[in-house]
Amino acid sequence: MNQRQLLSSALASLLAVGAVQAASAAEEGAAKDKEKCYGIVKAGQNSCANLSGTHSCAGEAKTDNSPAEWKLVAKGTCAKLGGMNAEQAKAALAQAGSK
Repeated sequence: MNQRQLLSSALASLLAVGAVQAASAAEEGAAKDKEKCYGIVKAGQNSCANLSGTHSCAGEAKTDNSPAEWKLVAKGTCAKLGGMNAEQAKAALAQAGSK
């Protein structure tokens, strides 16, 4: 590898690292203005893993409005949407399991 290729590779690496760090910082800032809201998710539209532990990925909710599934919403809007926080969702799941 000649010196020009080495410099090009190094510069490309630095730019890539900078872009990743900027994206991470933007996501962190956005997450501060959001909260997890359980029980409002439509099938296939969850944000990530569920409380039941039956999956660990986004988009895998099987039913609408399951208390185990969540998605990020703007802070302060979850209750207005008819959703629950994590404690309420766990209680709803426990109650449903005891029936």
